[in-house]
Amino acid sequence: MVKIRHIALSVPNPEKSAQFYEQALGLKRVGEGHSPMATVVYLSDGYLNLALIRYESDEMAGKERGKDYVGVHHFGFKVDDVGEAERRVEEHGGVFFMDQPLGQENMYYEKKFRDPDGIIFDLTHLGWVGAD
Repeated sequence: MVKIRHIALSVPNPEKSAQFYEQALGLKRVGEGHSPMATVVYLSDGYLNLALIRYESDEMAGKERGKDYVGVHHFGFKVDDVGEAERRVEEHGGVFFMDQPLGQENMYYEKKFRDPDGIIFDLTHLGWVGAD
């Protein structure tokens, strides 16, 4: 069985992005890398790895997007308390983006936010179908 354990985000400043996710959501820094290809900071929640990458060239990033591309469309975090997580995210520069239109009673309720680089992520206390 395949399980998602890694999401990579192309960001303009890996250190700044890492500080946001560490402070706002409590992810732990588990590694860093500096090479001619890219600068990267690796974070983890103990279950999933998040790589924050600044590519050094269009070729290394993939010419279809280039080194200046920022993002993945979105990804999600399961949290114990959506309200508390929302407060911390906004305290550290994240911005509320949208609510699940069906409301909190929906089985897959989530709130969407943008981090300081504009990358979209979800917060939910219920999780998603097929994910632990």
